[in-house]
Amino acid sequence: MLAPPSGGANFGGGFIAERSFRQADRIRVNDRIRAREVRVVDEDGGQLGVMVPFEAIKLARERGLDLVEISPTADPPVCKITDYGKYLYQTNKKAHEQRKHQKGSQLKEVKFRPATAEHDYQVRKNQIIKFLGEGHKVKAMIFHRGREMAHQEVGRAKMNRLLQEIADHALVEIGPRMEANIMMALLAPKRGGGASSKPSGAPAGGQA
Repeated sequence: MLAPPSGGANFGGGFIAERSFRQADRIRVNDRIRAREVRVVDEDGGQLGVMVPFEAIKLARERGLDLVEISPTADPPVCKITDYGKYLYQTNKKAHEQRKHQKGSQLKEVKFRPATAEHDYQVRKNQIIKFLGEGHKVKAMIFHRGREMAHQEVGRAKMNRLLQEIADHALVEIGPRMEANIMMALLAPKRGGGASSKPSGAPAGGQA
């Protein structure tokens, strides 16, 4: 069994200055959160609305807890009011369990274009959900060609839409980010997500 992270044995919250960030430098917490606005959820997952980080941090500290950024790629980023030490311990424990089951998984690639039609978009999205449900990681890629490179916001909008629509099935491990002419995101199965879920229904017509 994993031991709690250094400084995290006391789950009372509010002692971030005394805790080590060695295990999760990429996780932003309290004053490290840089977004102008964040969507806030409480310890039980209840929605507290969109607010500026200062207000959210104040609310967390009133409860003796911390404000932890749990979904930095969302718009706006999602932050949770929780104890940071406990959150790190649970995150590390989940990562440990995931590594135990990665031997049978594969890396799948699903490709899009900025102008991928709605029907093809839905087919590829359901492919991703299927792969995740089978325990595979997925690299979602949007290829840009020629003039499309001058309008990368179109590809980014499509990627953001995709990540929002598969959020119940996927954990975003890397990205979204540009690599040469490709916008990519590396996705991992979300525990309790896609394995028992059905793909989306029939798509509507039109362009994505």
